[in-house]
Amino acid sequence: MLVREALVLNNHISSPEFTTLCQSQLSLLSHGLGAVWSVIYLAENISEDEQTQLFPFVIYPQEGNQGFWELPPIKLAEIWQASQSYFIAQLLPDYLTSQIETQKADNWQLEVAKTKQLIFPLIHQETFMGLLVTGREDREWQPHEHQQAEEIARTIAIARFIELQYGWTRNELLQQENLRQIEHDRLDNLVHQLRNPLTALRTFGRLLLKRILPSDSNGKLVESILAQSDRFEALLEQFEAESEQLPKINRVNNSLPLLETKQRNIDQSSFLLPSSTAELHPVDLKQIIEPLLITASAIALERNIELVNHLPAIIPSVIGDLAALREIFNNLLDNALKYTASGGKVHLDLAMSRDKMLGIAVQDTGVGIPFADQERIFERHYRGVQAQGDITGTGLGLAIAQELALKMRGEIELISPNNLSKDSPGTTFIVWLPSISGLPAKIDN
Repeated sequence: MLVREALVLNNHISSPEFTTLCQSQLSLLSHGLGAVWSVIYLAENISEDEQTQLFPFVIYPQEGNQGFWELPPIKLAEIWQASQSYFIAQLLPDYLTSQIETQKADNWQLEVAKTKQLIFPLIHQETFMGLLVTGREDREWQPHEHQQAEEIARTIAIARFIELQYGWTRNELLQQENLRQIEHDRLDNLVHQLRNPLTALRTFGRLLLKRILPSDSNGKLVESILAQSDRFEALLEQFEAESEQLPKINRVNNSLPLLETKQRNIDQSSFLLPSSTAELHPVDLKQIIEPLLITASAIALERNIELVNHLPAIIPSVIGDLAALREIFNNLLDNALKYTASGGKVHLDLAMSRDKMLGIAVQDTGVGIPFADQERIFERHYRGVQAQGDITGTGLGLAIAQELALKMRGEIELISPNNLSKDSPGTTFIVWLPSISGLPAKIDN
């Protein structure tokens, strides 16, 4: 038995798997439906702004020196009539339908019966990807044979569409990875450049502290500068350490990028923040809040804002993470001072307890938060009406604070307006945290 094979042309525009599928489908046309010859054309430059070009991809059968140009001529203009659908015709390239003269479907069917040639556009999900052209000389195509040949064309179209989608997705992933690598390199450069001025700042701070007398009240300000520079240094070190743990990209035989399995569980939302797996311990809130108030007091003095600390001398310890709590209260105090006008007030109070939860309230007499924005105020990058104002921000502070509070089995409650002042709405954020010991219904200052 003579086994005929298909001739593959322009195989650079497709994969070996798709080539094998095309060969098998053309073999099915020949052995199952008696097609004497078949050709698959593939389209290149499938886009709206470029003209689609057709290239012969697979020819069946391949016999001796037979080549593409020895096959019967193909009238590409007849594709429109072959589809018998205005909808499908709109998906075909313009140059294939621009020269068509209006003909009735029955006239075209007579032409098909005479030439014994079928033409099927390869279309899937409104994407034109090529043509399947097949023919025979001994008999006309019956309706059921036409339907079977159309199913073969549909199979080829779906396979080609999946292959193109794979290629498009792979290219997009590679582009995203290249952009990520560029951003990673830029951040590495930034971290490196920040170290020199940070080192100088810390050195000048230590020298200044040595020259200040113990009785000088400015000593606390210098100590606060050194504490903030130490925190800055710790953040830089954490950034470098966590950057090294980011998932690496493997490319094997030009396949899709694969994340290393050992690093797939990295908590990206906790980058530069306490991890969701961090252990929680008893924390003295005064140890966190008092250093922050030193910095906040200096900012309040400069902006003519009255900063009042109503917290009692002894505060029950809470269950949490030291770094996370520092981040929460630093963000809330920063927001309160930022959105309070000169002459306003910022208060720090102990709230009523509830269900063994301790509440610390940060209150201000600022512009307040409209009701329309309150539902989304803890979303990342959401700033509401403030995005249209003159005060700059990233919309991350409250989102980070709420995320950290929830990880410590707490939450942040928003109250606005807070009636702290008759002249402005004001805002209150209450940080609720698990308390070690139960508290009375209300704690007096």
